[in-house]
Amino acid sequence: MSAQKVDRPQKGDRPLALVVAGPTASGKSALALRLAEELRGAVVNADSLQVYRELRILTARPSDRDMARVPHRLYGILSAQEQCTAGRWRELALREMNDLKEEGRLPIVTGGTGLYLKALEEGLYQIPPVPAAVRKEAEALLASGRRERLRNELAEGDPDTYARLHPNDSQRLLRAWEVLRATGRALSDWQKEPAAAPAPWRFAWIVLLPPREELYASIDRRFEAMVEAGALDEVKALHDLQLLQSSTAAKAVGVPELSAYLSGELALGDAIAAVQAATRRYAKRQLTWLRGQVLNRKDMIFVIRQQYSSENAQEIFPKVIGFVLTLLK
Repeated sequence: MSAQKVDRPQKGDRPLALVVAGPTASGKSALALRLAEELRGAVVNADSLQVYRELRILTARPSDRDMARVPHRLYGILSAQEQCTAGRWRELALREMNDLKEEGRLPIVTGGTGLYLKALEEGLYQIPPVPAAVRKEAEALLASGRRERLRNELAEGDPDTYARLHPNDSQRLLRAWEVLRATGRALSDWQKEPAAAPAPWRFAWIVLLPPREELYASIDRRFEAMVEAGALDEVKALHDLQLLQSSTAAKAVGVPELSAYLSGELALGDAIAAVQAATRRYAKRQLTWLRGQVLNRKDMIFVIRQQYSSENAQEIFPKVIGFVLTLLK
């Protein structure tokens, strides 16, 4: 189908943007690509790992061929040695979306990081950035086995966050401790501050919710294909960067498990099974987030209770286009 010439309606000063959401392996990227081709759009990445150059295979980043078909933004733009916070990503995404608006293109935001999507639409608390020295101090304490010190200091300085923290959630423990250390204020206090202004856009959501068994089978097949495509070499290259254990890229699903295989701690079959299980758990969390934060909260939403693929595109895509075109009239 050729790209349609469509007017970009505005409600006040707010132009329209699409969000294509769903759990990992649900077909988000393929659907976003097809929409961009049909509607003279561009795909904007909202996945916290697909921003990293070194993580092409393990994050299922769009292929060079797909990225050449329509404009893609914010894919592979950072080194894995950098941290990409939700606030930083939001600034980049809004800048790209404004540029696309000037070009007459429809922004189609897609990715599985719920925090990014929520931050984009609703804004973020204005927490000052944490200095690199504080982040390294937190990482060193965790690496040296002093987790209890971090937990005790957090319990004293930020009891509200501490009470909500799972004992094994190292990422949120480090984040809360770093904010307390760097700012002298509890993360829970910062979160009571007014958020940044919502984005000056109208967001229409297209949500893929495949049956769980179908989704899990797709996850398992996809990771086997990733291993065949060179996922182990990708992990080896990450090791050469000597990333901090707390870095986002080092914690990507697949990296710890394949690292354990490369170091001789796991057999390859066990490592693959561990990644598949971790990815299924991640998909379950994404589904929970979508049901709690999106399904009953958005005014403009179209839900597809199937995985999007080439096999069912002829059935699904006309319905999606019909929904979008009603918004573009």
